[in-house]
Amino acid sequence: MLLPQKYQASCYKNPTLVFVDDLTSAPNPDIKVKWVTLEEGVLRQRVTTDIATKGGQFDVMTIGMYETPIWGKKGWLQELKTDAAYDVDDLLPAMRNGLSVDGKLYAVPFYGESSMLMYRKDLADKAGITVKDRPTWDEVKDLAAKIHDPKNGVYGICLRGKPGWGDNMAFLSTLVNTFGGQWFDMNWKPQLESKPWKDAITFYVDLLKKYGPPGSSANSFNEILALYNEGKCGMWIDATIAASFISDPKQSKVADKVAFAQAPTMVTPKGANWLWAWSLAIPAGSQKVEAATKFVTWATSKDYINLVGKEVGWGNIPTGTRKSTYANPEFLKVAKFAAAEKVAIDSANPADSTLPKSPYVGVQFAAIPEFQAIGTTVGQQMSAALAGKSTIDAALKAGQVAADREMKKARYYK
Repeated sequence: MLLPQKYQASCYKNPTLVFVDDLTSAPNPDIKVKWVTLEEGVLRQRVTTDIATKGGQFDVMTIGMYETPIWGKKGWLQELKTDAAYDVDDLLPAMRNGLSVDGKLYAVPFYGESSMLMYRKDLADKAGITVKDRPTWDEVKDLAAKIHDPKNGVYGICLRGKPGWGDNMAFLSTLVNTFGGQWFDMNWKPQLESKPWKDAITFYVDLLKKYGPPGSSANSFNEILALYNEGKCGMWIDATIAASFISDPKQSKVADKVAFAQAPTMVTPKGANWLWAWSLAIPAGSQKVEAATKFVTWATSKDYINLVGKEVGWGNIPTGTRKSTYANPEFLKVAKFAAAEKVAIDSANPADSTLPKSPYVGVQFAAIPEFQAIGTTVGQQMSAALAGKSTIDAALKAGQVAADREMKKARYYK
């Protein structure tokens, strides 16, 4: 079974739940797969409910770096024991570490990503600005102001605004990090009313109101990707996976005009760019572990990547998972984003992502079970502030109250 680029795209915003049916032949078994594709928020809810209740609906799940260590520790996932041919040491260290617990692998990455700045070099050149490899947010704002041209359908910058812990809060957590903030202090007290949070959200709202497209509070990855490919975004800070789409002339009207840099920094470079992998994992309750293991290891193997490259094109392979991908001359020939993508992935450090010391692991999330609910609620408040339905102070206060309530309920403190 060959999974072309549209699966790579669907894996980003519409990740896939998988049933694995019976094996029929050896040594190359014909594993029948039934795909269930859902919108990201719905998928997260169904996957979480099924595995927590031991529902057993799925033999393979698409999950990420947030769920994997939490569920692995709880015993909800099968440990994945790969053979020598899989070459687990070829996995990028950031991906392998993020999907492991105590050195044991509980998910394998179909593709991995960080976040980076994608921009229209033609517009920057016209404005007389050379974008640094790692610009500051003030420099980004200055460029956004110079290239913003809504009368001609070009907006200075596009950023996520759609509410959700994996939507707007993925980006905003990195923004808060680089402004010197954190989700929780060492006593697990939420920090949403701290100065770094207020500075970061004020900067974000002002930036998008002045130089972003209308309706930004409803935009996430797919919406901005469509805008960018139509030539309507001067800049975009988002998942590195987007680079393969916006630089593809079959999809993008500005494919020959894009360039790449690292995610902007402000007070600190710590946590400025996220780390994530949409990965395949096997629930502990699966009755078809052997078949599921063969499928997930094949679908994340070097052989699979090479097969996609040869059959579909090297610009369409799943990226961000293996060292060998970034040493492959065929891939490097077509992927002008490859170097920036790998630097972003390698530089993300979930164990040290905030300027003040934090008790949690994670860059764009805190790897605790309560974060999903907290991040979703805060995301709604930040989207409301961006849409002008709430003041920034009111949104941050509401987020603080909600986060404090969740943490007290979970007995992190009284």
